[in-house]
Amino acid sequence: MDINQLKSKFNQSRDYNTDDINALMDFAKKAYIQNEIGIKEYRQLVRELENQGAVIPETDNKNSLIKHS
Repeated sequence: MDINQLKSKFNQSRDYNTDDINALMDFAKKAYIQNEIGIKEYRQLVRELENQGAVIPETDNKNSLIKHS
């Protein structure tokens, strides 16, 4: 799967187009978590999206269920 295919799946799922690379990154992560894409595809998409400027949002540790030391 490439970025164009990811955009197409995003459009089919959400009923609108986006060029927001961070939204596409979130969509790819969701697809991976739900076993719709494999780890190799996910890593490739993340690499391509990061090269285009996508960033993974910082986690809000205050509301996290995982305790950080």
